[in-house]
Amino acid sequence: MLQFEEFKQQLHAMRPEIEEIGAALDLEAAAKEIEQLEAQAAEPDFWSDLENSQKVLQRIKQLKDRRNIYESLRREAEDLELMCEMALEENDESLSDEVTAGMSALTTHLEEVRMRTLLSGEYDRNNAIMSFHAGAGGTEAQDWASMLYRMYTHWAEQHGYRYKVLNYLDGEEAGIKSADILIEGENAFGFLKSEMGVHRLVRVSPFDASGRRHTSFAAVEVMPEMGDDMKIDIRDEDLKVDTYRSSGAGGQHVNKTESAIRITHIPTGIVVSCQNERSQVQNRQVAMRMLMSKLMEIKEREHYDKIEDIKGEQKKIEWGSQIRSYVFMPYTLVKDHRTGYENGNINAVMDGDIDGFISAYLKMNAIKNGANA
Repeated sequence: MLQFEEFKQQLHAMRPEIEEIGAALDLEAAAKEIEQLEAQAAEPDFWSDLENSQKVLQRIKQLKDRRNIYESLRREAEDLELMCEMALEENDESLSDEVTAGMSALTTHLEEVRMRTLLSGEYDRNNAIMSFHAGAGGTEAQDWASMLYRMYTHWAEQHGYRYKVLNYLDGEEAGIKSADILIEGENAFGFLKSEMGVHRLVRVSPFDASGRRHTSFAAVEVMPEMGDDMKIDIRDEDLKVDTYRSSGAGGQHVNKTESAIRITHIPTGIVVSCQNERSQVQNRQVAMRMLMSKLMEIKEREHYDKIEDIKGEQKKIEWGSQIRSYVFMPYTLVKDHRTGYENGNINAVMDGDIDGFISAYLKMNAIKNGANA
């Protein structure tokens, strides 16, 4: 029965942390906001502005989910403590497997909720726009870009996020040259901002008949999606707009009309593209939101006072600039060079198991921001 005593001690030690998480989630403020928004939703003219009404309902759901997550965590801990007490009182060893599985699930759940509390950035709760760019190296680098694309879409699906392809440019023989996706859901940007940078792959290339080891690079960009209410002054004369035929998966509509849009912001050299929507007008709207998101993200990250000060990014997708390395050969290891976090199960990582890397980055940032406060 010693096992149940140990579980009780662990659960008792978790109590203050669970209470701290409740405070960090600011549930009292969330309850007040829910009350205000639900009163707004009950007004007779609420549905006259469909776009705004959908945003209000989405926000209510996000706040209620936040409350439910905490309540679920608290109930899990209380139920497990009660089971331990019952087992000790009745000297019942049969509950051992159930309590052990419950403790494992609670520990995982606690870590997931703890990650949410580390998100404090202005745009952390926004949707995320992810862009993938193959580095130099032709087919090998393009295949690596597609592997990263798969890794992040798997991660999104596993966490209940939706993703939407905005732009997709196939590689010449395999993989992708570039792609842009929108990942929709609360805190998508807050979690994925840790993934921005150059990713390095080391493996025996399946495209090399000699079986030699290759090093490849691909870049991942992450931006918060900015809503239509975000006003950024972009002059028409600063934009170069090109139309072209869509490529890649897209059904009958693809390649039949020049509906795809490419917008170049001349002062910075930033280029965005969209080909997913069915009309040129829709693609232009999405591309403009992508451009605004990119400009705002760079402005915030580099502490520019004005959008006009942005000169564009000059980082090269090559050796020395990587944030993370993925080694398939001669051993298997994924290592983040910023946090030192490692995972030897490279197949799990490539299937979307990247929460450990995200958590380590968020913790590092929290410590750094606390030291600078």
